[in-house]
Amino acid sequence: MDSSAGKYGMARFGLFVLLMELWRSGDAYCPESCTCSISRIVCNDPEPGIEDFPVLTLDDMENITEIHIANQNRLINISDSSLRHYINLRNLTSTVHFRKLTCMRQTVSSPTSPFFSLKSFLRLFVWFILRLLLSGNPLDCVCENLWIKLRLQEDIDGPELTCTDERGETRDFATLTPPDCGNLSPKNVTVREGRDVKVVCSASGSPVPDILWTLDMLSTHYEVRRFTFKSLLNVGICLSPDDNGRVIVCSAENIVGQIEATLQLNILFPPRIEQLLAPEQAHQWCIPFTVTGNPKPKLLWYHNKVLLQEQDFIRTMIHESTENEDHGCLQLANPTHIHNGEYKLVARNEYGRDEKTVTAQFLYPPNITGQFASSPYFDFCSLVLTSYWDHILSFIYFQVYVVVGIAGVALTGCVLMVIILKYGRNSNFGIKGSSSVISNDDDSASPLHHVSNGNNTPSSSEMGPDAVIIGMTKIPVIENPQYFRNSGSMLKADTFVQHIKRHNIVLKRELGEGAFGKVFLAECYNLVPDHEKIHVAVKTLKEATESARADFYREAELLTNLQHEHIVTFYGVCVESDPLIMVFEYMKHGDLNKFLRSHGPDAVLMADGQHSILVELTQSQMLHIAQQIAAGMVYLASQHFVHRDLATRNCLVGENLLVKIGDFGMSRDVYSTDYYRVGGHTMLPIRWMPPESIMYRRFTTESDVWSLGVVLWEIFTYGKQPWYQLSNNEVIECITQGRVLQRPRTCPKEVYDLMLGCWQREPYMRLNIKEIHSMLQSLAKASPVYLDILG
Repeated sequence: MDSSAGKYGMARFGLFVLLMELWRSGDAYCPESCTCSISRIVCNDPEPGIEDFPVLTLDDMENITEIHIANQNRLINISDSSLRHYINLRNLTSTVHFRKLTCMRQTVSSPTSPFFSLKSFLRLFVWFILRLLLSGNPLDCVCENLWIKLRLQEDIDGPELTCTDERGETRDFATLTPPDCGNLSPKNVTVREGRDVKVVCSASGSPVPDILWTLDMLSTHYEVRRFTFKSLLNVGICLSPDDNGRVIVCSAENIVGQIEATLQLNILFPPRIEQLLAPEQAHQWCIPFTVTGNPKPKLLWYHNKVLLQEQDFIRTMIHESTENEDHGCLQLANPTHIHNGEYKLVARNEYGRDEKTVTAQFLYPPNITGQFASSPYFDFCSLVLTSYWDHILSFIYFQVYVVVGIAGVALTGCVLMVIILKYGRNSNFGIKGSSSVISNDDDSASPLHHVSNGNNTPSSSEMGPDAVIIGMTKIPVIENPQYFRNSGSMLKADTFVQHIKRHNIVLKRELGEGAFGKVFLAECYNLVPDHEKIHVAVKTLKEATESARADFYREAELLTNLQHEHIVTFYGVCVESDPLIMVFEYMKHGDLNKFLRSHGPDAVLMADGQHSILVELTQSQMLHIAQQIAAGMVYLASQHFVHRDLATRNCLVGENLLVKIGDFGMSRDVYSTDYYRVGGHTMLPIRWMPPESIMYRRFTTESDVWSLGVVLWEIFTYGKQPWYQLSNNEVIECITQGRVLQRPRTCPKEVYDLMLGCWQREPYMRLNIKEIHSMLQSLAKASPVYLDILG
């Protein structure tokens, strides 16, 4: 019993001794001024105080998550080793006047960033700490604290921070700019190609910063030499133009933070034409090129060794531009054979020049067939210089045989024509018979023609000796394809031509003169029931031959049947004595072409010395004009008429922008440049004619649709002549090769799409005249029209 009790007492004593040793061991590691628990250290007792952070066993320090320090005047510095083993520290709160506090990055290696509350007298602090409460610290305005300014937008309480400068004055930390904290000296460098360049990046600061270069994109060989306060970059001994515009970055870093500067290389080198290609056709023709050089070179073009003057329809376009290169093309709008030849591009700047040449051929003769037809650049003349001389000779011989054969046929046709004319004059066809061929001296008949089965092509027996020359080909043309018609089948049985007494017509003044005779402004009495007299336009017949009279009566009968609000009104005839007279409605503002020009950008050139202010036509007014002309053409098509000479010069303008289709025949004299004279008398409006009318003498409603598209172009260019930059022969080549007019500057896309629909090469693919009118009507209704332009 005593033995067991003694053993039990010894065990209790041993346990007590062990606990005391453990307590003594923990107390030995925890400073006297601190209280240590498993996860927390609190140091509040000023006596005896601590000079450094508490150092416990490694296991104990790893468990500490919170440290609170106060009243410790002997603790003036926390070094990077002080917190090294407190790897799970989360909160550090201090009210101690520190001179300097540095914490290594290892202290924040845990997933959750530590939180430091330093609300006292902290003077210096490094930039690796992530979360700070620094308000109330009398920080010094020195380089070591400059990094805090860079972090004011982050978690620290930056807006409340102040610092004390070297004069003892308190300053807002946000405006801190201590001198000599960092200075980088590289500037932009300009140097000639092939030379080397030395760049110095220097930085000052405390502590001494490390200097780094970013040179990833540099293609030229380089070498970097480092010194204590600077770093020298030596870029090659043969600087490449490929590095022009390259940006080099120099950066400096120390405990204060990081700062960087950039340098841009400006490498000067002479121009080089990297490529100059043959012409390509997209929407327009283009001669592509690529040019390099610094400074940017000036570009000049030469056509057949003559300096090219750039204009709206031929100009240099730059599609893409970089530091070193310009990619672009010489753009040509609707080039013809006159633009064929040698094109030389010259590029030059102050360091040199370069040039390259390319040959361009845009058009080929439309009569070339066989092996040469597939090439869009075929030029008949160039064949003389090729190795195909035998082919050329055989081709020429073939043409000679064809010409001789055609001449024989033509001679036979002429003999037959003379016989027909001789016996035809003595027959009794009169007015009621079928139409005879119009005299060579008269192109005065109305341009409105009746169509039979949609075709109005004269027979081969009607062809005369005239021909249209297209490239190397002559295309035979009838005596006057403007004015042939077969009217007998369309005249109504009850057609009545009104006869007007000559004494009721009082001539006022001459309006113009055509090959048929003169046109006068006149007053006509007793013509309209509601008016005693009205103004009319009087067309006189110059010649009174038998055939001319027959055509006069037939035309009067045709015009009597045309009654529409957008067709000029025909009132009747006066045949009491010579000259024979036709009486038409008078339109106050004359022909539409002159009206458009006098209400466009060039109106001042059309003023004829008048000082009246002419208002420029608006887009909505142009649409209003266009839909009226289209309405008139719908009516003519419904009456099976083909106009053949539809153009703005053959439309008339009345009051309130009223437009009507009509032609007194004067346009072929007043607008003579609009017509292509074939032989001595035949005049063709080829600028308004489709390919089939030029080449095959085929006139249909579809050919009038083509002309209507050209009229739309005229309206939206304020009356410009189609293809005004080209001669008549060049226009024929363009049209037969499938070229179309460019979109006018003031023309909406929807209207230009209508034009393109009118200019389809195949007649059956063109828009229907009713569709055109409907679309124009919709566009016109969408834009209200103001009619006070006429005053």
